[in-house]
Amino acid sequence: MHRKGPRFTRILAACAAAPVILTAAACSSDSDAGKGDGGGSDSGGNSSSAASGKEKPAAVEKAAFSKLPEACKTLKGDTIEDLVPEVDEKSGKSANSEDTSVRASCSWTGLDSKGTKGSQFRWLNLGLVRYDSNATLGSGDKLAQAQLTKKVEEAKALDDAKNVETKVLEGVGDEATLVTSDQKKKEGDFKNHRVVARVENAVVVIDYNGAGLAGAGDPDSKKMAKDAQEAAEEAVASVKSANEPSDKSGSKTGDSSSDKTDGSDKTDNAAASTGGSADKGSDSGSGSGSGSDSDSDGDGDSDGDSDSGTSTKKPSKH
Repeated sequence: MHRKGPRFTRILAACAAAPVILTAAACSSDSDAGKGDGGGSDSGGNSSSAASGKEKPAAVEKAAFSKLPEACKTLKGDTIEDLVPEVDEKSGKSANSEDTSVRASCSWTGLDSKGTKGSQFRWLNLGLVRYDSNATLGSGDKLAQAQLTKKVEEAKALDDAKNVETKVLEGVGDEATLVTSDQKKKEGDFKNHRVVARVENAVVVIDYNGAGLAGAGDPDSKKMAKDAQEAAEEAVASVKSANEPSDKSGSKTGDSSSDKTDGSDKTDNAAASTGGSADKGSDSGSGSGSGSDSDSDGDGDSDGDSDSGTSTKKPSKH
């Protein structure tokens, strides 16, 4: 009988191994295909995530006002004379500002001597600040609201102030608050009044303070509060007028409910979103500081040394 040789044994071994190799190859191919599908899906997901990260921020309403009136001409001459008898400079003293279309202020000081009956001191300061809408920080109105809150809280926290009272005012811009307080200084007892009003994306701050000196009686705080409110109303009207179109078409400059901004508008007063923490210069206490000069802070208000001058003929502002 013919014996099967080594060659026949090798053929059988090869035939037995073939299905294993084919099966392994098939499994490997299926696995690779699955990985490819999965990889493609992951790649798409990553691409989608990357794309979503570059989406433009949501649009915000365009600010209604694009400028401010000239601070020292915001109030009428008669108003200045009524609130500040014997005013030093009827034209007012403006504070420094890098951009008066964004922030500005003006102040007036007067000492009405009554001879042996003493003197009446008055100090009036007007501050204006405007906010553009910004996709990151919010609308101009929202930023202005934050500034209003800041200036009200500032007046309430005035050093050594007593009898601090606040009152929401109706009919002054879109919203307004009056803060009154008493403050005793070496020159006399001061009556402090601050009205903070917001109209659209602009904020008006009126500081009106007075004292009876050298034996004169205290000012009528209620009358001063009323005068401060009327000055704020006049300033609000000036802000509106400054933004009226020159063609008198009746449409308000920059005011459109459909207008949007994607953040390209520059917000010159970005700090308002955090209560004005990045305002330039020092704040004024409550704007009722008694330093001898009025200086500009980042809000368009004046600031002054909180201590009154002792060597000056006229008392320091407050």
